[in-house]
Amino acid sequence: MFDAQCDLAALVYEPHQDPDAVLRNFAADLNARGVRVVGLVQAGQCADSSLSAVLLHSGEKLLLAQDFDPAAQGCRLDLARLQNAGERVADALSRGADLVIINRFGKRERDGKGLGYLIERALSADIPVVIAVASDRFSDWITFVGGMSVRLGCERDALEAWWNNISTSNAQLDLTSHPTVCEILK
Repeated sequence: MFDAQCDLAALVYEPHQDPDAVLRNFAADLNARGVRVVGLVQAGQCADSSLSAVLLHSGEKLLLAQDFDPAAQGCRLDLARLQNAGERVADALSRGADLVIINRFGKRERDGKGLGYLIERALSADIPVVIAVASDRFSDWITFVGGMSVRLGCERDALEAWWNNISTSNAQLDLTSHPTVCEILK
């Protein structure tokens, strides 16, 4: 169903799981090993003023929540702050990366807004991408990427296995082997 060699992976999580901790710890370990990880991971909750993100390449924490409004309900994401965070990731990406991590695939990305452009930019530069995708948004994700994604469970072992496969494949590309669907469609 999915190409295990694909450079694009969805870390699919259930409501009781914490993809942010999985991604944040994974990125920290890779950075400690000298792998240049660029991107951002959510910190705080969408429904309150704690919503923020950590830039994985610098460790800086950016507020993403709207200014406090007692009448506001639902997700309090400030789109201008999200775009600013995306620009910071794009700037870091332009200086080179081995892996890009995007914190979420949500309705903004589904609708062609949000941080979807970072995925396209990274893949165009042959940089692998992993993104957290809620299980109830996975069908939207598959439509968004035209089916060209690996589905990973929200577990560190699954993420490690994918990365080890991708990083080894990218480092030692065997031109006599059969190309994967993802390689052909790039």
